Parts: sequence; structure tokens; C-alpha cells
Amino acid sequence: MAFNNITEQDSHHDDLEKKSTSALLAAMNKEDQTVALAVEKILPEVEKMVDAIVSKMQHNGRLFYIGAGTSGRLGILDASECPPTFGVAPDQVMGIIAGGDGAIRNAVEYAEDDREQAFKDLQKFDIGTNDVVIGIAASGRTPYVIGGLEACNAAGIMTGGICCNPGSPLDQTATHSMVAVVGPEFVTGSSRMKAGTAQKMILNMISTSVMIKLGRIKGNKMVDMQLSNDKLVDRGIRMIMETTHLNYEQAQELLKKYGSVRNVLNHIGIC
Repeated sequence: MAFNNITEQDSHHDDLEKKSTSALLAAMNKEDQTVALAVEKILPEVEKMVDAIVSKMQHNGRLFYIGAGTSGRLGILDASECPPTFGVAPDQVMGIIAGGDGAIRNAVEYAEDDREQAFKDLQKFDIGTNDVVIGIAASGRTPYVIGGLEACNAAGIMTGGICCNPGSPLDQTATHSMVAVVGPEFVTGSSRMKAGTAQKMILNMISTSVMIKLGRIKGNKMVDMQLSNDKLVDRGIRMIMETTHLNYEQAQELLKKYGSVRNVLNHIGIC
């Protein structure tokens, strides 16, 4: 398939600086509404990726995201939310960005152009064939990501790709390719917008579905969430109340004693 760089095509909107704030917001919102429909079209591909990850993680595998710029930051965001939300160890889902942690806040010049560095970064974590690596790149042509996935493929490590350009190098390299064709950006080439939204949606779907399939959710509740602030402690207490019909004080005492919602429900024989 020929590579058509849709994410760099000219915006459907022009003379942006002449538009009112209301017109700008309405136009952006209209464009954003197309993103969920683009993601809907690739749900079968996302499903295959989820099931493959679950199979690996059931055998002590881990999930890695690699990316540069906005894409790298989105991977780190999704990975960093997994321990507090699902109670998994910090090394079960990890995000790696071209240029290292300093690139989370500030762009690191030319970091994304190094084809060799991603696999070097992955090797720091003793990556192996039980693990899965998903490359994220809106354009699908970021050398850091492509080189990393090529090295993983050669090493027998399962790969996935999230991008917005069909036929791109990432689409052709990843074992499990997920291409959400969102079209040109509102601001030409600003792939932090629709492409970034699509990537975030897909990452949410992957990590949440994987954790549900691994038993990290009971019903629709985050029974393994980390109780790291008063709001989450209160949420945990109310989960216990809803499930057991205990009053607030009784549920609070049990949560304090057993340390997590799951442990309380296990003690009672519910979970």
C-alpha cells in the first residue's frame, strides 16, 4: 500500500486567525467528533491486540509503549495510570519516550530520529519474548519507533502499532497494526489534536480492557486501586458499603484493617 501522509495534509479550515473564538471552538469540536468514528472502524484490530497482550501478561509478560513527542507522552500517561487504577506493579506497563524522561516536558532535538535508541532503551528492562511493545506515532514514520519495532520483530518480541496513516512504515512494521484515519488536522500538521485524541482513546481501550480481562475489575469497580488520597479512600469505603450493605463506619474499619477493597471483599468471601 502506498504511503499517503494524511496527517500532514492541509486543514479543511483556513483563515483561522480571522475567526471568532466561538467559530474556532465549534470547528474544532466538529472535527473532534469524527475521531471516535475513525476509532470505531478499527475495533477488530484493537481487539486482536488486547487478546494478544492478555495472553502474554498471563505468562508474566509486560507491556511497553514507545514513542516520541506527543505520542511518547501519551504512552507514558497511560502507563503511569495503571498502577493507581488497577493496582499492578509499576513495571507491568511502561512508557518510554525518545530522549528520556527529560523529553516528557521539553522537546529533545533529533531524539526521534535515532533508529537504534528505542531498542537500547527497551533492553534496559531486560525485554524478552513474553513482553509486548506497542509503537505510537501519529504519522507512522518516526525512526525511533520504527527502528524499535523492527528490532523487536527480529528478536521474536510481539509488536503493535498505533498511527493515523495507512501504509506508513509503522503500519507495515507492527505485527498488530491499528490505524485510525482521522484525516487532516484542524491546524495543519498539528497531530497533537485529532491524531493525539485517537491515540489516547485507543490506549485507554487497550489498557482498560487488558486489566479487566486479567481480573483487575470486579463488576465495574476498581477493587485494586491504590488508596493514595482521601477521595480514593472514600470511594473504596463506598464500594464496600454498596457490595456488603455495611454502614460507613464498618466499611471504613474493614478498609483500614485490610488495606484494599479486594482484600476486604476476599475476607468477606465476595471477591
